[in-house]
Amino acid sequence: MQGKQEDNVIYIGSKPVMSYVLAVVTQFNNGFDDVVIKARGRAISRAVDTAEVVRNKFMPNVEVKDIKIATEMIEGREGGGGDKANVSSMEITMKTKA
Repeated sequence: MQGKQEDNVIYIGSKPVMSYVLAVVTQFNNGFDDVVIKARGRAISRAVDTAEVVRNKFMPNVEVKDIKIATEMIEGREGGGGDKANVSSMEITMKTKA
């Protein structure tokens, strides 16, 4: 199924892991062949937990297709002062097994 580009993307924040697990499972049940889990900074561990819970507990027919890691340079607060910080980011692409 093809939808809008961002329909199959789950952004990880500070909610409990099971909230994101439900979102991922829902996307697969809505007909998507692959779902992308995106996280930055401290949420990366929550993204990994989400992918593992989906794969091991709820949908054994889903596998990790790809993992991308990067570092993003972000501006400090209020866009002033010139203070910049490096923030790690991760994308985990999961897909149904053929």
